[in-house]
Amino acid sequence: MRRLILLRHSKAAAQAGGGDFERPLTHRGRKDASRAGRALKEAGLLPDTSVVSNAKRTRETLERVLEEFGEKTPVHVESRLYNADVGALISALHKTPASVRTLLVVGHNPGIAELAETLAGTGDRYARARLQSSFPTSAFAVLDFDVDSWTEVDIGTGRLDRFVVPEDLTAKD
Repeated sequence: MRRLILLRHSKAAAQAGGGDFERPLTHRGRKDASRAGRALKEAGLLPDTSVVSNAKRTRETLERVLEEFGEKTPVHVESRLYNADVGALISALHKTPASVRTLLVVGHNPGIAELAETLAGTGDRYARARLQSSFPTSAFAVLDFDVDSWTEVDIGTGRLDRFVVPEDLTAKD
């Protein structure tokens, strides 16, 4: 089995001196990223490795998430994930080593939301409905795949285990 955690970056500033690529997290974004990390840890959803877009907001999101884990997790910064579409994201998944059982991907919409919807062939109906209506910043989807290799991950082969939005996390504070 393989487990994929898709996390949309947290709330970022509307503008930055270096353009879209350099937009940092807002105060709310930093808090939400930490909450997402805490929720992942409390649920036992710790990745073997993480892959992140090279944009500033995705890297900052992952830093906050990993701080909550309290342990080192290998990180791969991938420029091809910056505003990637579903095809590019699936291609990146296929390059994941077989030794990785749980993978965390931090990226951008619309690609992350479309990837979650595209891969989820089955799963919790309520979570699927919420996922299809909106994938806000700091939200994450957890998908399970009954496969031996990441190269077998494809359209409709996943089971959506859960979909968590920031409002779910603030209710716990």
